Amino acid sequence: MQCIHLPFLGYSPSITLQNARKRNRRAPLRQRPSTLVKSLLNTVEECIIPLTQQGVSSGSKLFGAAILSRKDLTPFTVATNNERVPPLLHGEITCIQQFFTVDFTNPATRPDPRKDCIFLATHEPCSLCLSGIAWSGFSELFYLFTYEDSRDLFSIPYDIEIIEQVFRVQGEEETDEQMKKKALYNRTNKFFTTKSLADVEIGRLKELYNGLNETYQMGKMIGTTSSSVWK
Repeated sequence: MQCIHLPFLGYSPSITLQNARKRNRRAPLRQRPSTLVKSLLNTVEECIIPLTQQGVSSGSKLFGAAILSRKDLTPFTVATNNERVPPLLHGEITCIQQFFTVDFTNPATRPDPRKDCIFLATHEPCSLCLSGIAWSGFSELFYLFTYEDSRDLFSIPYDIEIIEQVFRVQGEEETDEQMKKKALYNRTNKFFTTKSLADVEIGRLKELYNGLNETYQMGKMIGTTSSSVWK
C-alpha cells in the first residue's frame, strides 16, 4: 500500500491517493468480511499510524481516520488528529476537510460519500465527529477501538462524558439505571451505519459456524453415524 505524505503545519496530518478514474455510479461493498477487515487494518498500520506518530509528538491526540473506495478499499484520504492548532480538528474532521477542500475540490469528479466511499476511524467517533460524518454524507463507518477502549486503554474519557452530559436526556419516568442501559447513540440510523471491526470479524466467524451447523443438522436428518448419545 502506497501512502503519500503531504506537508501541513510542520507535519502531515493527512495523506491521499488521487484516483484519476471516473467516479463509479454505484459501488456496493462486495468484499468478504475477512478481506474488509484485513484491508482496513492495513490502512491503519501503514498509513494512519505513521501520521499519528508525528501528531502525538507535537501534542495532538492519537485519533486518526481514512476515507476509502468502496470498490477496492484503496484510500482516498487519510488523516490524523491536529487539535494542537484548533480543538475541533479531530482525526475524522481533519480527514473530511482534507477530502473536500484539498484532495477532491471539484464536485463533478469527487467520489460520492454516500455511494463511493466508506469511512474508517481508528477510534469510535465522538459526537462532534459523528455529526461531521452525517453532515458530509458518508453512509458507512467502521472503527477499531470503542469508546470504552478510549477511556480505559488511552485515558481519554471525554467521548462518553460529553454524550452523557450534553445529549443524554432522562425520560420523565425513567430511572437512572434505565438511562445508563441505553445506547449512547443510534449505530444504525437514517444517515449512516456504524460497525466495529471486532463485530465484523465475529460476524464472519459466526457465519462459518452457521455453515458447520447446517452440515451437522443435515447429517442428523439423513442418519449419519455417531457415537454421541445426545444429538
